[in-house]
Amino acid sequence: MPVGEDRTREDTVLTADISDAVGDTGGSGIQWLAHWDGWFVSLTFARGIAPEELAARLGALPGIRPGPLGATDAWSMAGETVDGDGVARVGRWGGWSFAVEHGMPSGAERLAEVSWGGVEAVHLDPQPDHPPRQFAYARDGELLCCFGLGEECWRGGHQPDLLLPELVAAKILSPDGACARPEDEPCEERDRLTLAVLESRFALALPRHLIEDTPLPAFVTCTR
Repeated sequence: MPVGEDRTREDTVLTADISDAVGDTGGSGIQWLAHWDGWFVSLTFARGIAPEELAARLGALPGIRPGPLGATDAWSMAGETVDGDGVARVGRWGGWSFAVEHGMPSGAERLAEVSWGGVEAVHLDPQPDHPPRQFAYARDGELLCCFGLGEECWRGGHQPDLLLPELVAAKILSPDGACARPEDEPCEERDRLTLAVLESRFALALPRHLIEDTPLPAFVTCTR
């Protein structure tokens, strides 16, 4: 998509319709996700592109714009899509565009594509049916670092040790990359510590009401 004046107009249209979904971090962070029983949606963040461009890079089907949807309606629509399709609700918060992905998450498959052209992209997947929760970070077309929350000792990507200093400082890992947390620590607290590292490193924040309640511009996305 072109940048410049046309992009500014697109941003204005999006933000005018979702004023509640545009703002600074507001102190919300992302640590609250660890203790949220309703975390069933994948979250994809992108810094350097507008929300509509994020939707396009996630595989938004052209010409299908169901209008602003809340979570309940988005889940209903996701249930009506064909296998491999999902619904992404998009907005911008704290300097990042974000997509709340209902159904099949495109962000898990397309994160490197989302990050083309110097863009940063973060994907958080709750994996409710196949724990643990997953984190991935890409920049400029490359998947740099990924791991499961609670399994930070097994890291992938082109720079698997990218977050090792922060994970060691938070006493999640030892300097040699081994687990440093007590074996009997509750999973939610362990996940919160890792989310705190991600929150601090990438300045991530997303208020719960945006995920649960706020009608956001929605797109049908295809992972195939």
